[in-house]
Amino acid sequence: MSDEQDERELQALQKALAAEHAAVYGYGVVGGLLREGRRAEALSAYDAHRARRDALTRTVRGLGGTPVAASAAYAMPFPVTDSTAAVRLAAQLEDRVAGVYSDLVRAATGERRGTAAEALREAAVRAVRWNGESVAFPGLAERATPSV
Repeated sequence: MSDEQDERELQALQKALAAEHAAVYGYGVVGGLLREGRRAEALSAYDAHRARRDALTRTVRGLGGTPVAASAAYAMPFPVTDSTAAVRLAAQLEDRVAGVYSDLVRAATGERRGTAAEALREAAVRAVRWNGESVAFPGLAERATPSV
């Protein structure tokens, strides 16, 4: 693997790590506002994102990088004041995570590519569960260009 490929992969890993930090924070907000019936789902997602975050931290270190640190706080993309908004936030968190894993799939090679594809799939499935609808190519929806 070339130095350029290594650097591209490390940058994509760092972006995935940053997204996982944000997802862990976001699920703290989500879990505090969800109605009782969906709290177990949020806790499961929270645990999954923490595990991915920890694994990415180890991977970045293993490649000689310094893992990107979590922010002390994250701005919410809209007011999250009730269970409905919390569900919307959870879906948006998963869509964003799927997007960065899509980038990591393109940048990674070997086993890391497979791991990134699995993380992309998991985020896409969680997004569908939260918002009740899916997209044809998870992680790529925000990159779609309108036809002119």
